[in-house]
Amino acid sequence: MTLLQKKTLCTAAVLSCLALTACSGGGSTSAETNTDNTGSIGTGGSGTGSGNNSSTEWVAGDFTPYTQLANQCSADQTGSAMTEKLWLRSWSDDTYLWYSEILDQDPAPYTVAEYFSVLMTQELTASGKPKDNPNFHYSIPTDIWEQQSQSGASFGYGFEIVIQPASNQQERKVSVAYSEPNTPASSANIQRGAVIVAIDGVNVASANSDSELAVLTNGLFPNQSGQQAEFLVRDLGSVNNRTITLTAQTVVSTPVQQTQVIDTATGKVGYVLFNSHIAPAERGLYDAISTLSQAGIDDLVLDLRYNGGGLLAMASQLSYMIAGEQATIDRIFERTSFNDKYPNTNPVTGEPLTSMPFITESIGFNTGLLSAGLNLPVLDLPRVFVLTSNGTCSASEAIMNGLRGIDIEVIQIGATTCGKPYGFYPTPNCGTTYFTIQFQGENNKGFGEYSDGFAAVSNPTLPSELPGCDVADDLTHDFGDTNEGMLSAALYYRDNGQCPISIASSAPQLSNTVQSIDTSLKIEDTRQQNFWKSNRIVNNMGSQ
Repeated sequence: MTLLQKKTLCTAAVLSCLALTACSGGGSTSAETNTDNTGSIGTGGSGTGSGNNSSTEWVAGDFTPYTQLANQCSADQTGSAMTEKLWLRSWSDDTYLWYSEILDQDPAPYTVAEYFSVLMTQELTASGKPKDNPNFHYSIPTDIWEQQSQSGASFGYGFEIVIQPASNQQERKVSVAYSEPNTPASSANIQRGAVIVAIDGVNVASANSDSELAVLTNGLFPNQSGQQAEFLVRDLGSVNNRTITLTAQTVVSTPVQQTQVIDTATGKVGYVLFNSHIAPAERGLYDAISTLSQAGIDDLVLDLRYNGGGLLAMASQLSYMIAGEQATIDRIFERTSFNDKYPNTNPVTGEPLTSMPFITESIGFNTGLLSAGLNLPVLDLPRVFVLTSNGTCSASEAIMNGLRGIDIEVIQIGATTCGKPYGFYPTPNCGTTYFTIQFQGENNKGFGEYSDGFAAVSNPTLPSELPGCDVADDLTHDFGDTNEGMLSAALYYRDNGQCPISIASSAPQLSNTVQSIDTSLKIEDTRQQNFWKSNRIVNNMGSQ
C-alpha cells in the first residue's frame, strides 16, 4: 500500500485539518491530492503559454500544461528525455514559488537531472544568502522516497556524524552525534562523542588528496548493501583507539530516543530528544508527552538539534501537545501562501487555500504503531526551551514559529537554525520524485520570514531573534546529562533568566595542532539524501 493510499484511511475530520500540510522538511497530512488519469499529482495548472498536447520542442515563453506531459518517459519509450525536461519546466513554471525568476533556457544541452537543477531562482536574500538553497531543491528515485516516507528507512551503518571541516584555524574532525539502536553502529558500541580517527587506513585529520578524501567519503557514506569499511575509533573519554569493521545495511530510524524527567530545586523539567518528524515518531511523541504529563512537569526542554524536519502535521501535533487546548483553540498553526498565480487556491490539490490548525488527534501515520483518532496528551505549558543547531530545519522551525504565533514563549539554546520557512509537495514523474519550493508558511500572527534562521540572543530586537543562548553542541556528554552544554545552559537560564557567564559558543573553536591541509578537500555525503532529515512535509506527502 502506498503512503497516499494509507492517508485515505484517515478520518474525514483529520483530513480536512491537513489540507495544506504540503511542506518541505516537515509535513502534515493534507487532504489527498487530485490525481489525473496519468497518475501525476496536481490539478494540472494551465501554464502561461499556448502549449498543446503534442508539443515536444522548447519554445521560449511557451509552456504546455504539465499534466499533458506527465509520465511520458524515456525509460519505457512512452516519451523521451525531452518530454521529461519539458514536464519539469512547465511544472516549475506553474507551481514554483519564484517561477518568474527562473531563466527560461533550452533544455536540450542538459540531462534531465541537470535541467532540474537550473530550474530555480538565482536571486539572493537581503543578507546575501541564496533565496532558494540548493539543498532544498532536489530529487530522489520514487521507490526510495516511498520507502523513506513509510518507515523512515535509510542506508548506512546507523550512526549520525558531525563533520568539522578543515580550515586555516582547525583540523578536520569527524565525530559521532548518536547511533540508532539495533544497527551495526550500536552493535559495535559506537556512542555519542566517539571520534573517527581513520577509515580504511586513511587518517581523517591529515587526508590531503582527492584519492584519500574519496576513501573517507566512500567509507562514511556507503552506497550499496554489504559494503564494509574498517574504522579506527577513539571512544569518548578514552586515550586509546580501537579498530572495528562495519557492514552497511538498511537502517530504520528511532526518532524519539530519549524521554526523562529531571528533578530540580524549582520543579520538574521534562527532556525529550526528537530527531526526525517521520511516521514512527507519532507513537514516540505520544508516549513521551503522556509520560511527562503524568509526571506533572513544570517545564520542557525539547532537543531538536539534529532534527531537520519531516511531517508538518506532526509538528502541529507536538505544538498542540506542548501548548494545550486553551492556548490553541481557534488559532492556526500555519498559513501557507503559493506563488501569485494562485492567491486563493492550492495549485497542487486544486482546493481553496485554508490554514493548518493545531491538530488535537493522532493521525495514524503508521497504523501499526498508533491508530488514528486518539486524543493527544497535553502539557499546557506557557513556554518551552528548544535546543538547536544549524541542522534544526523546516518542520522543527515550524514548531518554534507556530508556538510563538500563539504567545507561547520559546527560549532558544544553541546555534542559529537553518532558515527554511518554505515547503513543497513531493511530485513523481517517470520514476523520480521531485522537490521544489512551492509555498511559504506563516504563523497565527502572520510571521514567516526567517530564511536566515532563528537566532538566540540575550536581547532580541528582530522578529527572527529569540531569547536564549548561543551554545555549541557538546559532544563530550550524552543527551539528557545535566552537564551537557546545551541542557545545562537551558536549566541555568530557567533558574536565572539569563545565560551562564561561561558557555561554549557555537562558533568554531581554534586548534593548536592545525596541520597544513587543503581546505578545498571536503567530506560530503553524495548519496541520495534522506528526505525526512531535511524537510517539512505535508501529505502525499507534501513537505516543507
